[in-house]
Amino acid sequence: MIFFPAIDIKGGKVVRLTQGDYDKVTEYAEDPLAQAQGFVAAGASWIHVVDLDAAKAGAPVNAKLIQEMATLPGVQIQIGGGIRTVAMAETYLNSGVARVVVGTKAVQDPSFLAELGDAFPEKVALGLDTKGGRIAIHGWTQTVRLKVDEFIATAPMQGIACLIFTDIARDGMLTGPNLIALQEVMDHSPIPVIASGGVASLQDLKKLYALKHPKLLGVISGKAIYEGRFTLGEALALTQKYSPE
Repeated sequence: MIFFPAIDIKGGKVVRLTQGDYDKVTEYAEDPLAQAQGFVAAGASWIHVVDLDAAKAGAPVNAKLIQEMATLPGVQIQIGGGIRTVAMAETYLNSGVARVVVGTKAVQDPSFLAELGDAFPEKVALGLDTKGGRIAIHGWTQTVRLKVDEFIATAPMQGIACLIFTDIARDGMLTGPNLIALQEVMDHSPIPVIASGGVASLQDLKKLYALKHPKLLGVISGKAIYEGRFTLGEALALTQKYSPE
């Protein structure tokens, strides 16, 4: 499994939301770039970054900051939030970002997902977040009638690198990942899956590995690190142990 430490950006600072609620914000650091540098120093090979401002606004609010992160040596940046045009995805990728994550626009217009997969093969992730079993969009502020399995049954996945699945009810709650929902998503997904939301301990990482699912690519965690539940070094050591030779 690849361990992706998470940096969520809101108002230019490192924050975490509780269950995706923009009114329930905990600030953890003043400088996202310094936070990313700290993750790199601890050995991270990937960092998952979310521009929460952009996710809500539908525009690249913190693009310059994210581009600065992408220049850090020895790490790959995966960025989501507000990427709703091919041009914006191209701008990020040309600036050194390794992978862009799209959700809202892809759900609303699957042809956009197909266009990205054709233009940037294996450099695009599909982010599907659920609230009450339904897919959430626009920075988790709205839900649609579709369930994840219903969407991926017909979604154009050619060229898409992976699917990032988040159970919003678990996100920021430190209650453990929704293993049942994750298992169902992996069973239906034609592409690798990254789990997100709820990880609270090293034991949770072991439980994810214990699923032994061939589609499980990795796991994203942020709050557990910021709250001191485990160190990034401990998480990396554990997940690297579980990586294939």
